[in-house]
Amino acid sequence: MAGQTINDRLLAARHSLAGQGLAKSVCKATTEELIGPKKKHLDYLVHCTNEPNVSIPHLANLLLERTQNTNWVVVYKGLITTHHILAYGNERFIQYLASSNSSFQLNSFLDKGGVQGAVGARIGYDMSPFIRRYAKYLNEKALSYRTCAFDFCKLKRGKEEGSLRVMTAEKLLKTLPVLQAQLDSLLEFDCTANDLTNGVINMCFMLLFRDLIRLFACYNDGIINLLEKYFDMNKKQCRDALDLYKKFLTRMDRVGEFLKVAENVGIDKGDLPDLTKAPSSLLDALEQHLATLEGRKGSAANTPTQSAK
Repeated sequence: MAGQTINDRLLAARHSLAGQGLAKSVCKATTEELIGPKKKHLDYLVHCTNEPNVSIPHLANLLLERTQNTNWVVVYKGLITTHHILAYGNERFIQYLASSNSSFQLNSFLDKGGVQGAVGARIGYDMSPFIRRYAKYLNEKALSYRTCAFDFCKLKRGKEEGSLRVMTAEKLLKTLPVLQAQLDSLLEFDCTANDLTNGVINMCFMLLFRDLIRLFACYNDGIINLLEKYFDMNKKQCRDALDLYKKFLTRMDRVGEFLKVAENVGIDKGDLPDLTKAPSSLLDALEQHLATLEGRKGSAANTPTQSAK
């Protein structure tokens, strides 16, 4: 694939003449060139999010504008650049995306033209579903922030300080469904190693992989906390918690499929989380406890002390 197109160069020149550094960097990060956005442009845009005199709404709108392009490469790179800034930039950026009405409107995106002729048209057509799914995930990521006021991918994780390990039962039961929805949206990207055919989708996959590792670690923390609190919960909480745990088990299988793709494209096995499942006897014990709680009324005559609880 050749370097930047004439369109890319004209656009960059126009912004240079106007002295619009931010717009120029966004354009350079989202060229029609079939490679991922260049590191130097991404680094500059991340740096801009930490500068108090830089307008975050202006930056977000420039990126949204690029995703309205008809060329799939430009659109995809606009999404990747946004995701990179969400991952590494100042929190002001995700705060703005979460609080504004701006979102990626790409549910029906389809590039039939592609890049450079018939082969390019085929690539554009093949990449379009992944662009639609990726945009949906980024919208869901912003929605999670709007709902919970934090980015799951940036939360502290682990036994001692993990945010979801120390949450109250009430907050946990409200937070885990939001995390599940974001994880589901990521897993719906649903690519195979054979789909990762160019530098653009490859970069997208690596950003998704990075998010998945962090989301799953938070998810795991939350489920451990949920199980530790389960036997002290009331009947309704137990019912909700059991439902969340069952959903966690099914999602573990889907996470495993995503990680197989990561392994197939060369990600080190040591970087992948352990997906060893708890014994099925645990699920049996949880179900038995809930059945006992739900059966109390029936056994009230025999166990008056229980009915008084």
